[in-house]
This record gives sequence, C-alpha cells and structure tokens, in this order.
Amino acid sequence: MFLAPPGLCGEKLWSHRGEVIPRSSPRPRKRFGQHFLVQAGVAERIVAQADLTGREGVLEIGPGHGALTALLVRAAVELWLIEIDRDLNRSLREQFASDDRVHVIEGDVLRIDLPGLLGPRIPVTVVANLPYNVATPVVMRLLDTPECFARLVLMLQREVAARLSAVPGTRTYGALSVMAQLAGTIRTAFSVGPGAFVPRPKVESSVVVIEPLRPPRYSANERNAVRRIVRTAFAQRRKQLGNALAILHPHVSGVLRRVGIDPRRRAETLSPEDFVRLTQALRQDQLGLPSR
Repeated sequence: MFLAPPGLCGEKLWSHRGEVIPRSSPRPRKRFGQHFLVQAGVAERIVAQADLTGREGVLEIGPGHGALTALLVRAAVELWLIEIDRDLNRSLREQFASDDRVHVIEGDVLRIDLPGLLGPRIPVTVVANLPYNVATPVVMRLLDTPECFARLVLMLQREVAARLSAVPGTRTYGALSVMAQLAGTIRTAFSVGPGAFVPRPKVESSVVVIEPLRPPRYSANERNAVRRIVRTAFAQRRKQLGNALAILHPHVSGVLRRVGIDPRRRAETLSPEDFVRLTQALRQDQLGLPSR
C-alpha cells in the first residue's frame, strides 16, 4: 500500500520497478542513498515504537516524501524535520507551511548543532528511516549526545542493526557496538523487506529502538576520550591492544595491566565497561587524552 503524504492523495503516480510514488514528487537520488518508505503498515509500526503521547518533541531525520511525518505530526507537540535534499525540503515546507509546530531544516544532520536546534524541548524522541550510505555515522553522531534524546527509533540496514547489539568476541562487534551499548539499551523491534521501499534496496532492513541510559555509563567529561580510545583500538583490530593504543602513549601497556587487561588482547575481546575503565585509568595518568 502506498502511503501518500498530505496533499498528494488522488495525484497521478509514476512507477519505479513496479512501485509507485507521486508523479510531482522529487525522484530518489542515488548520491543521498534514498529509499522512500511506501507501505503504510510499516510506517504505522515504526511510529508505534516511539510510544508518543502527544507531549513529546520529535526529531525526524531524512523524512523524504513524509510517510512517517504524516503520522508523527499528529502525535508530537513539536516536530523537527532534517532533510538534505533541496527538492524534498521545498516539498516538505509546502506541505507543512500552515503548521507552526513543524520546523523544516535543510542540511546535513552530521553538521547540525542538534542541542542548539532542539533547545528547551530536550530530551526529544528521534524517528528516522536512515539512508544506508550514512547510517553508521548518523547513529554515532546521535550517540555522541544521548542526553538530548528520550528514545531513538531507527530503521537501518539489517547488518548495521546487528552491529549495534553485537557482543564481544563476535565478528560484528566493533566501535559502533561499544559506543551504542555505552549510550543505551538496544532492541530490534522488527524486520522490513525490500518491498516496503521505492526504489527497492538489495538488502533487508531492521527497526531498532535505543533507550538512552540515565545516568550514562561515563561522564560528559570522559566522552571524547572514550570515543578516541574505542576508535583507535578498532582501527587496527587485528593488532594487540598494547600495540594498537601505543599511538596514544608509549606506556599504555602498563596502564592496561594495572586495570587487569592483558595488553596482548585485541579490541573485540573487551566489553564496553572495559573501555570505560581503561579510559578512566588513562585520564588519571594524564596521558593527554581529550577531556571534552
């Protein structure tokens, strides 16, 4: 079933590989990794995961033709739409011009000051059908400031969703797994097949719900240091930790031993909590790690 955005019902449709979207609507752009959601049932299930009561502010990333937006606008007290595509941005502004609760922002979510944008509405709920080609950096960007969000409901490539909840010692466990699990609890709500999108992707999708931890497992002052250590450790994941982290300080092996971590271990064997303990020990030794 096609989910028509507001104001497009009854309009002639153009076809793409057997699926349809409004003829007047901007077509998918490959460079933005766009796959528009066109099944109403899937959109309703995604929004249901947000558990909105009508009192929450909501941030939607990549609204596209507004399949999710049409539902979110009914349930949010205030709604921010971040869309990088200029043509889609213009279409969204036209659709919601009469609703002062809806703010349409043209830009790249990776470059926007989200705390500054959302202001006093923090924490807000995030709902997004993320483009596959930027899903990982966008998730990492959101997890940088978990205090800004009450809940994140994200549709991702199934492979990326699996990495979020991967456990130590597995092939899919990496920097994304560590940072996500330090920021919140994660569950996969349901899977979505390629037929729910136009154009059809070549992969399966999953809807993931992240509930930010209160309080977080590390302080705001430790955030940059944790991120740097995690990324450095996994950048050369085949290396032993003592060698992989030597770029941070030549005596890092001694600190590893002091917190009970064998320097010969590799990054994928450490739990998220191990990375926090290591960060705190390195900062106590004033090894030059960033504090903010």
